[in-house]
Amino acid sequence: MILYAALAIFAGVLVSLSRQINGRLALSTSAMESSFWNHLVGLVFITAVALLIGGLFAGDPLASPWWAYLGGTVGVVFIAMGSWLIQRIGAAQTALMIIAGQMVSGVVLDVAMGAPGNLWARVLGVGLILAGMVVAQTGKGKIRQVPAGADR
Repeated sequence: MILYAALAIFAGVLVSLSRQINGRLALSTSAMESSFWNHLVGLVFITAVALLIGGLFAGDPLASPWWAYLGGTVGVVFIAMGSWLIQRIGAAQTALMIIAGQMVSGVVLDVAMGAPGNLWARVLGVGLILAGMVVAQTGKGKIRQVPAGADR
């Protein structure tokens, strides 16, 4: 279980890093163009890795329902939206709102799909995370430090 938790945390770090990198590219280009380059470079990378280690075409694509292929579309929208938001509200705010959306939708999907676990513990956990996000953002800009000698 520790390995899975570590991999999940590492995946979260990669999401944050990816948003930062793509947001930086969007500053020089646009949200759409940075999303395009993100996906093109990703396609080349995953193709090279799959050709090296195998498994590029190892399954039966017709066995999946049509909607299972919409993940790429959702990913493109997510990346373009993140790149656009980072320019406007900053990386930290964007990350916090993405995490909030992931937590709420994760609980809703778990409940809808009948995943095992205590509903109230999940709701409380999400509530605490959201409350922590609010506390972390409250008061920003309210404390103003005056440089030494500036009050003269």
